[in-house]
Amino acid sequence: MIPTVITQALTRPEVRLGSLDTRRDFTYVADTVAGFLQAAETPGVEGQVFNLGTGREVWIGDLVEMILNLALEHGVAERPALVTDPQRLRPANSEVMRLLSDNSRARAALAWTPQFSLEEGLRQTMAWIAAHIDHYRPGVYEF
Repeated sequence: MIPTVITQALTRPEVRLGSLDTRRDFTYVADTVAGFLQAAETPGVEGQVFNLGTGREVWIGDLVEMILNLALEHGVAERPALVTDPQRLRPANSEVMRLLSDNSRARAALAWTPQFSLEEGLRQTMAWIAAHIDHYRPGVYEF
């Protein structure tokens, strides 16, 4: 979802999305990798399940606002308009409204904690995508 919004925000006059009413817990990729490595190096945790989420939820609408503001920092001349695209809306009663992780087991058993805030993760992701925009198909909805 995040790359979809970022690529549109960097290249289009409008960002087309589905529902903005859900809440999600996003973990920056470097934190996820660090958790995997810590699990691989910690004896006695084989076969256990760990949640490497941040334990912080964000409304998708607020996340999109953060991304649109960051796009302006990356040289986008005008803030893209936000458009609800009916094709991107999920069928009634199929949307999970809230996904929030509990990372207490990973903290206790692996001594793992996320190091990147949502804002810093978005900044780094946007910088990478902006430098590699040719790897994406902005605006193409792949479902």
